[in-house]
Amino acid sequence: MTGLYFHIPFCARKCPYCDFYSVSYSRETAEAYVGAILRNIRAYAVSDTVDSVYFGGGTPSLLSAAHIGKIIELCAARYHFSEDAEITLEYNPTGNRADYLRELRAAGVNRLSVGTQSFSDEELRMLGRTHSAAQGMAAVRAAADAGFSNISCDLMLALPGQTKEILRGSIRCLSELPVTHVSAYLLQIEEGTPFSQNAALLSRLPDDDGAAELYLHAVSALDAAGFRQYEVSSFARSGMRSRHNLKYWQCEPYLGIGAGAHSCFDGRRFCVPRDIAAFIEAPVQPEKLIDAQPCMQEERMMLALRTTDGIPENALSASARKQLPMLCKAGYVRQGSGRIFLTPEGFAVSNAVIAALIS
Repeated sequence: MTGLYFHIPFCARKCPYCDFYSVSYSRETAEAYVGAILRNIRAYAVSDTVDSVYFGGGTPSLLSAAHIGKIIELCAARYHFSEDAEITLEYNPTGNRADYLRELRAAGVNRLSVGTQSFSDEELRMLGRTHSAAQGMAAVRAAADAGFSNISCDLMLALPGQTKEILRGSIRCLSELPVTHVSAYLLQIEEGTPFSQNAALLSRLPDDDGAAELYLHAVSALDAAGFRQYEVSSFARSGMRSRHNLKYWQCEPYLGIGAGAHSCFDGRRFCVPRDIAAFIEAPVQPEKLIDAQPCMQEERMMLALRTTDGIPENALSASARKQLPMLCKAGYVRQGSGRIFLTPEGFAVSNAVIAALIS
């Protein structure tokens, strides 16, 4: 099975913490960009069945539902879709867009990833988000009313000044909404972003121990609310894991189309330069090779250890197996049925634990 990823690099306003490739939206540029996407769909052959499509960004919901529908329609005509293909679009919860949500559903989108980030108005203002907590809740309810039964929400952790009480309040809101999946991730300060140059804000960031404590608190609270962890930053109600998300951790193939998109496809890992003009003008999107032999054994182990499925114990080297008693005693790893798994405490320091296991 193969996944498709479309990077839609338009934003009405760039968030001060974001390092993803994006440009200002204009109708004319969006029209040309969608035309280039359609041209690239025709250029790539996908022999496998496609079982997931993901529109990421940027802000994909700046595109019209007609544009999204054209892309889905051509994919379905060009490639073989599974009957239950998961088609996700990242949705910005600003404004009342009930008609747009119904149009998206009619166009074939069956899963929404809503960029709520927090349900604290103070945190949302600090993050530079253009929506309020009330608008975030209203967007989720409107999506459900429009027929979406698979709705994911983003939740940001370890924000400047974030407390367990604030975090609990956001998770309580999630638990009361028709949400099936939560992507809960730690704020990363990326070099060159406005956040990285804001000394006052940086001084309010939790230290590593504080960030780990907030992360573990979120894991526990989400579990109590019925969202089971299946990857370091991913939590889902029963049967609602993100199929597309799992492709990244299970080394399954995915083809990325769009300026700034990444792919692990046709035995290669490659990316498209972050240049919207070059993408629009090229007959076929330019590719920059990252790895001619992706997903070798060590990489597969590293990615699998990010999930709650873990890896077989016998996949470890003899020297790595000697580390297990110490890691288990520290509470970072557990063993069972011939497999090893990182615990939530292990996920909180996953880079160090994984390095110890696959070095």
